[in-house]
Amino acid sequence: MKKVQKVVIAGGGTAGWIAAATLSSQLGSLIDITLIESADIGTVGVGEATIPTHKAFHRLIGVDEQKFLQKTQATFKLGIEFSNWGNIGDSYFHTFGQIGRSTWMGDFQHLWQHAKTLGWAGDLQDYCVELQAAKAGKFGIDNKTNINYAYHLDAGLYASFLCEFSQQRGVKRIEGTIEHVTMDSKNDHISHLVLSNGTSVAGDLFIDCTGFKGLLINGALGVGFEDWSHWLPMDSAWAVQTQGMQPIPPYTKSIAHDASWQWRIPLQNRVGNGLVFCSAYNSEQDALQLLTDNIEGNMITEPRLLKFKTGKRKKAWFKNCVAMGLASGFLEPLESTSIHLSQIAATRLVQMFPFNGMDESLQTHYNNSVDGEVNSIRDFIILHYNLNQRPEPFWQHVATMAIPDSLRHRMELYTKTSIAYQNDADLFRVDSWNQVMMGQGAKVEGYHQMGRLVANDNLRQAFNDLHKNIKILVEGMPMHDDFLNQYGVL
Repeated sequence: MKKVQKVVIAGGGTAGWIAAATLSSQLGSLIDITLIESADIGTVGVGEATIPTHKAFHRLIGVDEQKFLQKTQATFKLGIEFSNWGNIGDSYFHTFGQIGRSTWMGDFQHLWQHAKTLGWAGDLQDYCVELQAAKAGKFGIDNKTNINYAYHLDAGLYASFLCEFSQQRGVKRIEGTIEHVTMDSKNDHISHLVLSNGTSVAGDLFIDCTGFKGLLINGALGVGFEDWSHWLPMDSAWAVQTQGMQPIPPYTKSIAHDASWQWRIPLQNRVGNGLVFCSAYNSEQDALQLLTDNIEGNMITEPRLLKFKTGKRKKAWFKNCVAMGLASGFLEPLESTSIHLSQIAATRLVQMFPFNGMDESLQTHYNNSVDGEVNSIRDFIILHYNLNQRPEPFWQHVATMAIPDSLRHRMELYTKTSIAYQNDADLFRVDSWNQVMMGQGAKVEGYHQMGRLVANDNLRQAFNDLHKNIKILVEGMPMHDDFLNQYGVL
């Protein structure tokens, strides 16, 4: 097997520069990295919300948080507020925080269910610092308040930030459009990428970040696509930017409509807006009208239409090509997982880098890891659609459609026993499953009886103390805007 030293990344954008930044910061002294991108080819660039793994990624590659916030017009994110998802008029938060205090015997929701039967438990969401801070518009980082958070960012500026970061670490950038992919006749691996100006770029390992078209993984290697549109039928989105809002809320907003949902992502200087819709139930013009009727503030860009199909590449790594970003598949942006999937793909490649050549067992291990995580995220997103009580035809369709067996098992287990769980491949924690299940109206039939092991007065006191301490913590936090100023960002 040919040893791997030269890595060629096809395509820039967020995914391409995440790959470059990860490989150069971790393996830069061992490999040669070239990235090819064309200024003439646009990027999707609407993935402006992230999840807390983004912080860990930045720690890994050595990014200064304040510099990152300044360069990308970023703000802090404590979670997502979902409106009209369970039913019209409903609202709940899915935040990144821990709910209550759990024990080895069972998670907090079992104690809470018991407290409810005694008549004095508040809402489940009352016992989460991040959730209460989000509702109050507050944010703070200090030694006393260990909160979980992520970011809202400008995806285009983030790609530029990582471009500069990567080039400082030895990544070579080539401007040009890929015209042809040359294959090695001996093993059907990719050997060269030929640009429109005639330049030929050779490599040992190629990373495909060419977006939906998958120029290498699909166009050259013919790796098929697993279509998930029967579970996730949204296939279109309008995106537009509006003027900045004050105060800046520390959370994303997701608002469900008749056969669509609207996002609102607040940055320092503007707000990212969009409407994800199903073309079988909405025309493009009707969807655009719905978005423009429901945005706040004046538009500062022209609305842009995006078309997509949910699903994943059947193999993310095939022969000497690894697909990342949209080239590897697409899950709609409902839970802000797009940037994370590029980051985890790049870090996973570092862990499994094929220094000694393209080993099939290594590729199988990589692909199995990708599939496990992506399938779990898929189930979590489907949950939002399937667990609803709305009357419209679209919502009735997704509420009654067949769902993956893996999700069916989770939902049945939760409704019968209140048990939520996190497998090794799961990105979302027990608290996330709890917040969405309860927020969208899951009706539970039973729960673990461990609460009966605690005297009622003691349990009530513990709940009261927890609620009181959270209230004190949140009251002591600055408003989100004020913290951004204190942090030297605004």
